Amino acid sequence: MGDQNQDIKYLFEPQAVAVIGAARDPNKIGNIILHNILSGGYKGQVFPVNPQGGEILNLKTYRSIEEVNDPVDVASIVIPARFVFDAVQSCARKKVRYLTIISSGFSEIGNNEEEKRIVSYAQEHNMRVLGPNIFGIYSAKASLNATFGSSAITPGKVAIITQSGALGVAMIGKTGVENIGLSAIVSVGNKTDVDEADLLEYLVNDENTKIVLMYIEGVREGEKLIRAVKKATQKIPVMVIKSGRSERGAVAAASHTGSLAGSDEIFEAIMKQCGVLRAESVEEAFNWCKFLANAPSPSGENTVIITNGGGIGVMATDACEKYGVRLYDDPATLKEIFSPITPDFGSTKNPVDLTGQASSSHYHSALDEALRNNNIHSVIALYGETAVFDGENLSSMVEENDRKYKAGGKPLVFSIFGGEKVENCIRTLRKTNAAVYGDVYEAVSCLGSIYAYYHYRKGYSGAVDEAAIDVAAIDQVLEQASKAGRSFLLANEGQAVMRAAGIPIPKSIIARNLDEAVRGAEEIGYPVVMKVVSRDILHKSDAGGVALDLVDKNEVMDAYQAILRHCRAYRTNANIEGVEVSEMVRMSTETIIGARRDRTFGPMLMFGLGGIYVEVMKDVSFRALPINRKEVMAMVKEIRAYPLLLGVRGEEKKDVEGVVDTIIKVGSILQKSDRITDIEINPLVVYEHGRGVKAVDVRVLLSNVKKGA
Repeated sequence: MGDQNQDIKYLFEPQAVAVIGAARDPNKIGNIILHNILSGGYKGQVFPVNPQGGEILNLKTYRSIEEVNDPVDVASIVIPARFVFDAVQSCARKKVRYLTIISSGFSEIGNNEEEKRIVSYAQEHNMRVLGPNIFGIYSAKASLNATFGSSAITPGKVAIITQSGALGVAMIGKTGVENIGLSAIVSVGNKTDVDEADLLEYLVNDENTKIVLMYIEGVREGEKLIRAVKKATQKIPVMVIKSGRSERGAVAAASHTGSLAGSDEIFEAIMKQCGVLRAESVEEAFNWCKFLANAPSPSGENTVIITNGGGIGVMATDACEKYGVRLYDDPATLKEIFSPITPDFGSTKNPVDLTGQASSSHYHSALDEALRNNNIHSVIALYGETAVFDGENLSSMVEENDRKYKAGGKPLVFSIFGGEKVENCIRTLRKTNAAVYGDVYEAVSCLGSIYAYYHYRKGYSGAVDEAAIDVAAIDQVLEQASKAGRSFLLANEGQAVMRAAGIPIPKSIIARNLDEAVRGAEEIGYPVVMKVVSRDILHKSDAGGVALDLVDKNEVMDAYQAILRHCRAYRTNANIEGVEVSEMVRMSTETIIGARRDRTFGPMLMFGLGGIYVEVMKDVSFRALPINRKEVMAMVKEIRAYPLLLGVRGEEKKDVEGVVDTIIKVGSILQKSDRITDIEINPLVVYEHGRGVKAVDVRVLLSNVKKGA
């Protein structure tokens, strides 16, 4: 196997590049890439390779890469798929470090075997592969444009990693129009070897890169990606646009946690947990990129809206709520700051309304006051076209204040709205780095992105919380199930796992005959619940294997016999080990806690509103393990039904701490017991504050193979 950690620096800062498949025809990709490398100002050596030899673009052309005498760091392969393996073998003999395989015709059209053969061979010979099926790589650090996109890429602060080649080429064009400078743009294509996580490792330490944008269609090694983005977001903002679906676990359908965990919900939750900003569209992503690359970080959360119209001020207020921007709410201070420059019929409350009579000088004064005041940390400036405004000064007013705010270290966004003159003004200003938008929501969305990152950094804690659990006791239970050839635990075994983790469960016994059922019920105390214990009956209520609220000996006897009768009718050959007799749990708020090993993202936790409607309501939140208490609390607060735990309509507050403890314990079981794939408690009944929780029904699924065996 090749060195997976070969210094990624060689990919972004190569001393020498070869183009295998360099072409004489200016319309061919092999010519375009060579032309882009030469015209982009790359200072290293460039070696065109073409079996015909001769010269291409005034460079000596080699018949094979093996004819090149100097070392080669990166070989760009631009030849039909059927010839690629031979070229890879030549590169191995030449000891090339990185292969960027532009050629398509591999796994994207079902040609998986050839792709695997190429990558395995490359890795065995210490070569890393970017692609195949890519448009190439641009690196501002090396002035290297080894792509078949535009030859005119402006160097700058934004790095783009894209899984889609076509979208990536279009993005290069869009960055030119939007005046977004790039530190790098890399196409990962089929992602057979080098992936987003590898690229982040370099980009996060590149002094030119101030923000990374990733376009992702699917994730293969989720745990590796999680580690990389967590590390990256400690230094710079990372943004993602995601489409497509990742794989669902093989046992997903066997538990609520699996079936509720649509890949996109998990992806969304994990990215948020890692501090990644998720954009809804390419347009929004580019707006955020440009803003975050150029705006200063806020020093606090107080935002002021300055407007010349009440209506757009109200829209901006709504947008602030949507995008998590907190408005400064201190009427006395606001009045003191803004009353000297606001007409009597205006408003100094937030939004500050300068009224339709405002001129550019009113905006200058108001923005200067806001910049000067230490209680105001960011500003949203809105302008709606009026007849009295000195329109010829609009551009200079926006540009001048944009410059002042950047120098003063405060974020400022403008939304200007009106006719043709205003539209022309926006177009002109967009070519600069001024944060100006035609739509209020666009402007506030950008400010929201910088605050989302600000809140993440402010609240970040690298701490991990785990519970002390009796691993030996759990292993004993799992061994027993494995010996019986089961991939799930019976109810009593699940309860034993809960006991080993210190999770409260109802009192219960397993009765193997009528006498034991009656004796058990009387020891536990009425009312009781009875449930069938059978490896062949997972959904007990469907089989008539459950009886609730049994209040005396006669009811227990009747229920015992009825359960056996129903279950034998439901599945004649079912192996019934007995009937569980449990205390009838006093009901309260029902929640669900799940933990599972996701095939893409590894160990995950789920929390939500529980009970029989969990599939219908789908009011759940997800996180990746490991986790800390603060993040678990955020997970609990995220569900729509959280107010139920705070107590509604005169009810007491529920034991939220008990819920958090249980989630941490369930996560610890999954992390410390390799053979468990899924744990689900539904319901976990939550009582009044200080009275704890109770795991009423527990389901545990196992993998068939003991890890390390």
